[in-house]
Parts: sequence; structure tokens; C-alpha cells
Amino acid sequence: MTDMELKTDWSREGVARRRDTYYAASQRAFVPYREPLIFRRGEGQYLWDETGKRYVDMLGMNLCISVGHTNPVVTRAVEEQARDLQHATTMFYHPVPAHLAEELVATMPAGEDWVVHFTNSGAEAIDLALLMARSYTGNIDFLALRNGYHGATFGAQSLTGIKSFRHPVPMVPGIHHVACPDQYRGVHGPGLDPYLTEIDEVIGSSTSGNLAGMIIEPVQGYGGIVAMPDGYLTAAFERVRSAGGIAVIDEVQSGFARTGDHYWAFERDGVVPDIVVMAKGIGNGYPLAATVAKREVAESMADKFYFNTYGANPVSCAAGRAVLKVIEEDRLQENARVVGAALLEILSTLHQKYDIVGDVRGRGLMMAIELVRDRKTKEPAAEETAEIFEKTRENGLVLSKSGANRNVLRMVPPLCISMDDVGFVGEAMEDAFARAL
Repeated sequence: MTDMELKTDWSREGVARRRDTYYAASQRAFVPYREPLIFRRGEGQYLWDETGKRYVDMLGMNLCISVGHTNPVVTRAVEEQARDLQHATTMFYHPVPAHLAEELVATMPAGEDWVVHFTNSGAEAIDLALLMARSYTGNIDFLALRNGYHGATFGAQSLTGIKSFRHPVPMVPGIHHVACPDQYRGVHGPGLDPYLTEIDEVIGSSTSGNLAGMIIEPVQGYGGIVAMPDGYLTAAFERVRSAGGIAVIDEVQSGFARTGDHYWAFERDGVVPDIVVMAKGIGNGYPLAATVAKREVAESMADKFYFNTYGANPVSCAAGRAVLKVIEEDRLQENARVVGAALLEILSTLHQKYDIVGDVRGRGLMMAIELVRDRKTKEPAAEETAEIFEKTRENGLVLSKSGANRNVLRMVPPLCISMDDVGFVGEAMEDAFARAL
């Protein structure tokens, strides 16, 4: 067989024209910058556009790049597997996904019998978790948090509490949203008790009294890096379990050592969930996700088929095994803690200098700076955020503009970002604020 060369047009005009012509509106909509940003290559925490300009990737390609772009360990594992077999569906046995399942279970809290179901994406894994909870409990009603983001499939967007991700069609029934215990912008102000009381009230007034479960991000991602205050997970899940439900944790963005203090963000609260959903950084960009559950919960679906065509793809699972190896051997959890603290100091300095900065928050390499027009009223400064966002791009940073009000600059770089990058990031952020305001 002769080699077939697939020609690629890297011109800005060509890329834009093909997207505008052949992409559906649903795929064209999610574009962050005013002018297209085209990336040609990446290495570690860095990206280069088609002109050769270098950027520090403070978004981690939407948190999918956990151990660095084109990580050599991941690349080698993928190449070796792709040369042998590129795909095997789960109806056939293959050692690589089985090894990854064993290795994922080893990261989970001890003393429980955990099992793994691989899917293609986080949204699919969320849908499975919802189905699994309802199958296990026999109940329908399910709680989720306002401002939470869980994905865009029907089940996942029904759980999501941000209007821009909820399409104008009937959502999955039986899902009830309660207030997020946001200690900066929460509807009940700071503290835990009012938010826990609302859970009790919603169970008592909007459900049958019997729950299937509740899903929580330990650190809300797209919602603006809102960490659950200490004690909330434990107390919320106590109420859910008292109503017959199970505890579901969404670690799609916060997992795999990203918060620095623990491997899984939920561990900070000392809670042991019944289901954990993980994706994004699990495959360092290769399509992979997993729903990890206690065996007794997962066994509730044993009498029915649930199939993901590309779930447990051996190439993606080879990448997943390599990711776990790199996180451990390169001590990336510690790196997330140390470098994250240094980056948070930069944001704190901006908070002290600019009145438009209403709040700075973060854990490890999950950080955010929220911009407001008035620190007392907390009116979102969406237009100003957009302008600063554009300036950071000019200065060689790739960030995220997120939050329900689009007034949050989110920083979630690959776990391999180093202290050598901190100075550059600080100068780029300071200059962006100075020029935009």
C-alpha cells in the first residue's frame, strides 16, 4: 500500500471558511475570542498558533490536557497501541482497558468495592451516573446545584444549572436544582446552614420525599471555580442518603490531582461518594471518560445492556494508563499545589490593585478571578472581562471566560506548568488589566 498524503490548508481564511460552511450552528457557537485562534502544535504547557506565536496554555484545552501537550510518555503509549490494534469494542476482551480500570480503582477511597464503566465523554458518563442512581434506588427525583455544569447531552444539560447550556426544549423530568453554597455570590450569603436547609425544603416540597441522588462538583468548573465550603459535601449527602438517594460526585474538571491537596477533590471533605464521574484530564486529550461506582450500585444495571461503541477504546485507555503514571512519577499533585499557590498570589495582587476585581479563589491549579463593577453590589463586569480576556490573548495567554455571567477569568493549566512560567503569567495579566481599564 502506498502512502496517501492528506493535504491540510492552514491559512486562517481557509480554516474559517470551511468551519463557517460545513459546521452546524451547534458546533460553531462556542468560540471564545473575537478573532479565530488557530493552534498548530503544542508541547508541555505551551501552544503555538499557525503564525508561530507562543502561548502559555492556562486553559489546558478545557482541562483535557492534564500532563502536557504531546507528553512523550502518553505519545509512546498511544503509538505502541495504535500499531497493534486501534479499536476493540467492549464485547471483546483486551488487557489495556482492564489494567486501566484496576489502576483507577486503586486511586479511590479504600474499603469499598469499586468498579468502572468507560465511556467516550464526560457527558455520557454523567448520563450513565443518573441512570445508575435511578436504577439502584428505584427513585426518580434527583438534586443538582444551580451554577453547576455537567455537560450538554439531554441528561447532563438537565442537571446543569446554567441557562446558556439549557436548550429551549423539555428537560429530563425529576431533576430539582438547589442553591449553590457560593461563599462570595450565593443567594443566602456566606455560611452553610441556609443552603442545607434549602436541600431539606426542596426534598420536602418538590419531590416525593424519596430521592435517587444528588450530583455535586467539589469545585464547580465552568461555573467559575466555586469550591464547596468545608463540610458541605458531607452534610448535603447525609440529607440525600436519609431520603434514600446516593451521592454522585462530578470530578470531570477537578479530579486527577488538579486541586493539589488531594488526588480527588472530594477527599478534602472526607466524604465517600457512591458514584464518581471522571473525564477530561483522564486521557490527556484522547476521548475517554469513566463512571466509577460502588459495585452494589453498578450491579443494579446487570439485567440490561448499556453500550458505548468507543468506550474502553484501547488507544484511549493506553493514554489513560500513561496519564496516571506521569502524574505519580512526575509528582504533579505537588506541582499543582506549589505552582497553583504562586499563581493565586498573582491574582491576589490584582485584587489589591484593581477595584474591578471582586473575588479571587482557587485550589491548586483551579483558579479564578471574578470581575465586578461595584464590590458592594457585585454587579458582573461582563464587558470589561471580555476586554481583559482579549488583552491576555495578545500577551500570550490562553484563558477561559466563564461563569453564569461571563465575568470570570478561569485559569486551569496543564499540571506540568512550572514556577518558571509564573513571572510571565503575572506580567501578562498585569499588562492586560492596565491596558484594558
